[in-house]
Amino acid sequence: MRLTVNGIESEISSPPLTALLHVLREELDVTSPKAGCQQGGCGTCTVLVDGEPRRSCLTPVAAVDGASITTLEALGEPGRLSPLQAAFYERYAAQCGFCTPGMSVAATALIERKRGPVERDEVIEALSGHICRCTGYVKIVDAVIAASHSDRDVVELDEMLAPEAEEPEIEVKGSPA
Repeated sequence: MRLTVNGIESEISSPPLTALLHVLREELDVTSPKAGCQQGGCGTCTVLVDGEPRRSCLTPVAAVDGASITTLEALGEPGRLSPLQAAFYERYAAQCGFCTPGMSVAATALIERKRGPVERDEVIEALSGHICRCTGYVKIVDAVIAASHSDRDVVELDEMLAPEAEEPEIEVKGSPA
């Protein structure tokens, strides 16, 4: 099987039913997708498969043979962060960082799909099922909105985001009972 991960094509030797998460981390040394619940409920393993967010812990590598996989490593680089990574940094949207890679690629897919400013409700929907245990979601949601408005003035954005915003309700979809 062949995968293109972050622009690099690789021949995969893992068995076809091996989770994509394990192929990425153990065979290809791509460590941003995290092994959280390994049941698809927490979102820490989210990657983009041909531009769409997928839980890599639930995706057998055979299902993505020939696909293009994007992880956090491809979004930016030291000294040249993507607009989303810069917004997370500037708005203190990450604490320990364990959930950040999955949220970042899911948010990137939303911004690319929308091709313009995103609304708070759209961000909440796109990140539903992504669990952060360290911080509230207000700064995360604000960072995604800010990244989607990357051409706007920071002062104008700060006024629009209203720093006293209430903690949004994040529904965890598909989590085990």
